[in-house]
Amino acid sequence: MKPLFWVGLVVLVLGIASFFFAIPRQERHGITVGDASVGVTTRNDQKVPTAVSIVMLVGGLALMAIGGRK
Repeated sequence: MKPLFWVGLVVLVLGIASFFFAIPRQERHGITVGDASVGVTTRNDQKVPTAVSIVMLVGGLALMAIGGRK
């Protein structure tokens, strides 16, 4: 099999996974005065936009189709 097929397969799997799994993101907000600091760490899970997931699916299928030709 050609490498383009395998790249398409990886993009397809990532596109499917992006529908179900969120990307964790952590931010630190705070203030520092001299040696003292006060802060809060927030954690936020963000899903990939649906349009991006669909583009990854279609792109992965297209790469697999192009890479699978003989």
